[in-house]
Amino acid sequence: MSYKAESYDVAVIGAGHAGIEAALAAARLGCRTVIFTINMDSVGNLPCNPAIGGTAKGHLVFEIDALGGEMGRAADVSTIQSRMLNRGKGPAVHSMRVQVDRKLYSEQMKHTLEKQENLLLRQAEITDIERGEEGWKLTTRLGAQHDVKCVIIATGTYLGGKIFVGDVNYEGGPDGMFAATALGKSLKELGLPLRRFKTGTPARVLRSSIDFENLESQSGDDEPIPFSASTETEIKNLAKCFVSWTNDNTKQVITENLPRSPLYSGMIEGIGPRYCPSIEDKIVRFPQKLRHQCFIEPCGINTEEMYLQGISSSLPEDAQIELYRTMDGMSNVQIMRSAYAIEYDCVDPTAMYPTLEFKNFKGLYGAGQFNGSSGYEEAAAQGIVAGINAARAVKGLEQIVFPRSNSYIGTLIDDLVTKGVMDPYRMMTSRSEYRLILRQDNAQERLSDLGHEIGLLDDYRYNVYLNNKKLKYEEMERARKTVISPSKELNDILVSRETSPVETGVHLAELLKRPQIDYAALESIDTTRPNISKRILEQAETEIKYEGYIKRQQAQIDEQKRLENRTIPSDIDYDDIGGLRLEAIEKLKKLRPLNVGQASRISGVSPADISVLMIYLKSKK
Repeated sequence: MSYKAESYDVAVIGAGHAGIEAALAAARLGCRTVIFTINMDSVGNLPCNPAIGGTAKGHLVFEIDALGGEMGRAADVSTIQSRMLNRGKGPAVHSMRVQVDRKLYSEQMKHTLEKQENLLLRQAEITDIERGEEGWKLTTRLGAQHDVKCVIIATGTYLGGKIFVGDVNYEGGPDGMFAATALGKSLKELGLPLRRFKTGTPARVLRSSIDFENLESQSGDDEPIPFSASTETEIKNLAKCFVSWTNDNTKQVITENLPRSPLYSGMIEGIGPRYCPSIEDKIVRFPQKLRHQCFIEPCGINTEEMYLQGISSSLPEDAQIELYRTMDGMSNVQIMRSAYAIEYDCVDPTAMYPTLEFKNFKGLYGAGQFNGSSGYEEAAAQGIVAGINAARAVKGLEQIVFPRSNSYIGTLIDDLVTKGVMDPYRMMTSRSEYRLILRQDNAQERLSDLGHEIGLLDDYRYNVYLNNKKLKYEEMERARKTVISPSKELNDILVSRETSPVETGVHLAELLKRPQIDYAALESIDTTRPNISKRILEQAETEIKYEGYIKRQQAQIDEQKRLENRTIPSDIDYDDIGGLRLEAIEKLKKLRPLNVGQASRISGVSPADISVLMIYLKSKK
């Protein structure tokens, strides 16, 4: 029997990384919000690697924070090791990655949800979703029926979840949780275009069973910086990570057991992630590689579990034990949690607008792995966008679209809804054509004004941003005006850095434009330098050093904005446009792009088709 339960403005299904940001955004924007989870002990769970950030993923975390989101703050509270990746490369690809205490991160997120005004965290499984009189009707397994105005589906890998370990398989979610089976059936009946994806996770092993003596160790940065601009406490490195490698013996064990892998026996139907394959997939796809890296990472401070990053597998348990024990430092390793693959339902994201609302289902939004992406950071980025737009829909406000020219968030969503995905989508810096401008160090400058205008970034965090921005531009102006006189000390520095000495006075900014020179090298002679943070100095240095390239890329963005600003009427009849190729008509009718810029990125729509479309729109203006 069902019964009428409370009504809400916004309901979020799933309390993983997408659901958390979606629910917090909707509640903070004044909507009466509920977030449902199958098990409250799995809120903010990190079922794969216990880390936040990484290449391009770190950019997303900084952007989420700039908008007023929570992921960066929770990561700062629970960090046990912090490293800036790609330091040896240009600033466009510098990416923060932190190991976090898995349990502390989850507890932090759960408590944040519990304390949030306008938000109820509720343990309940949603089994049915249907259209209501003025929105949507959700039914729980216990029979409660909730009327809601907007729904955000953020089911992660729970939707129709199925676990695979060798020839053993069963319905289930991550880490021994229940799968959401009934909801998947309901969404199919509703008419959502679902498909089947697959991902996996490595084993967790006992720390004391590893011999670390001959393994390469990785320590954190000497001066860690926080993800969140509002974090005032010092970030400390409390743990080390280690590196091991596979070898010929590992390859032999895997090769002998390949027929027992569900990946190759045909048991798994779902498509796995291209950029994070299992170890057996690596052995098959890259036979020429002599070895593969394994990062041994702690799951927390108060646990002895170690995570074997890079060695995910769905081989039988006995084969897992055998292959791990072939690797350096792990001849006596003991598995605490076996590796597994998980198959799950997700949606074709081209069925959504860039607002993450479904085109044919008003008030219904999707976020995270449900949208065909992979990764905690990609999920959280979509969650905050879905939460913002669901709240604005409830309040009758215009929806927000993030252009790919102003954020990795915009790039991520545009890729999903315009190009679609054939396998779980992972964000990389190479996906952005504007990555010199979309750096993680200037995320606040790109997005904080919008976050504050929307009402998500509070006054305190906004004022922190404004102060940092003021200090940066004051420092850039000082560098342009400050003249450094020629001296033996200066020329010794320049020669030691393999750049030419000077004979006349030179502006500080001109010295910083030299690739070999940075603020640290000039500290002893830069006598008027103000006492500002290293983070702000690095931002100023990047803006000065790459000024010409940044201006050039900004000109490209300004040109692209011309196309983005040319909107396409929602009732346009593409069949009526003479000169469009049949393939272009078919793609444009299916995806219904909002503007010419989005239309130009659709596979199968050529530059000639865009020219025809522009001429048609001009004639109808």
